[in-house]
Parts: sequence; C-alpha cells; structure tokens
Amino acid sequence: MPQMMPLNWMTLYFLFILIFYIFNNLNYFSFNYTIKNKSFKIKNFLYNWKW
Repeated sequence: MPQMMPLNWMTLYFLFILIFYIFNNLNYFSFNYTIKNKSFKIKNFLYNWKW
C-alpha cells in the first residue's frame, strides 16, 4: 500500500534523530577532562609611579 509509505519514512527519520541524539549525548557526557593541578606563581608587579 503506497499510502502507508510516509509512515515508514517518518519512523526512520525519528529513529535516526533518536540515535543521533543518544550518540551525541554519550559523547558529550562521557568526556572526562583531567584538570592538571600545577602550582604556578601569580606574578605581582608593583609599579612605583612617580608623578
């Protein structure tokens, strides 16, 4: 029945969007950024202005 073909395309479209959404969420939330705890000095520059 060709009248029912758009329903098949719609289900494939929604299935693709769902898989795409899940795939992107898994990639986004499974990424672990390791923060490197380096002890660095904050340089304080003292300017003696002579007016």
